[in-house]
Amino acid sequence: MNKSLSQFEKMTESILELKNVSEKSLYEPIKQGKWSIIQIVQHLYYWDKFNLEKMVPHFGEGNNLPPFPDHEQHNKEAMSYVKDYSASSIIDHFVLTRKRLCEEISKVDKGVRFTIGEGKRKFSGESFVKIFIKHDAHHLKQINEKLN
Repeated sequence: MNKSLSQFEKMTESILELKNVSEKSLYEPIKQGKWSIIQIVQHLYYWDKFNLEKMVPHFGEGNNLPPFPDHEQHNKEAMSYVKDYSASSIIDHFVLTRKRLCEEISKVDKGVRFTIGEGKRKFSGESFVKIFIKHDAHHLKQINEKLN
């Protein structure tokens, strides 16, 4: 597994550590008007689910992948999709889905290039993953700031 994919999968370790945090802390907003830690995990999970189902299956030479969904709408769906799940279950779903996503991306040939939506930029599996590594880092920083 390449370095980026390994880094992307490593996020599962950070999220699994949240099982040691009180439910009360997981459900408190990180700041007034913001999501809670568990909602951030839901959000990450839902993006991974989207990528696993809608994007990675189309990673192929010269393919044009569907555009990313409207972020606001996608995030609303994420919050309602797992609203009845326990914090522990949401964490487990995230970990399982992230590992499956990494496994599927690792099967893509390194030389494959594709575009997304109307974009002209060519992506590889690795450059695609790097988008979400930055996304993870942003949210992990929020989680850590809340917990510290």
